[in-house]
Amino acid sequence: MRNIILCLSPLVLAACATATPPPFDEDGNPRARESAGQCDADAVQGHLGQRASAEVGASLLSQSGVRSLRWVPPRTAVTMDFRPDRLTVSYDDDMIIERITCG
Repeated sequence: MRNIILCLSPLVLAACATATPPPFDEDGNPRARESAGQCDADAVQGHLGQRASAEVGASLLSQSGVRSLRWVPPRTAVTMDFRPDRLTVSYDDDMIIERITCG
């Protein structure tokens, strides 16, 4: 019984491994990375000075190419983790957009 368990354990562990695609295609060319919704904050700097609203948020999402939008109210602490698919929009007490950055 012990021998059977020892023989089968590598198979069980191999089933848990995740497969990643090879870095090259069948012709030997590097595979292109899929777009992960990379942020383009330069494209939305025209929204500076506008009032923060749901409509402006939708426009920011579509124009910047991001997957998520983070609104930052005044005097609020936020995490410093960088996410290339996120747009961070800071506004003041009057809901006027002061800063738009990626991450």
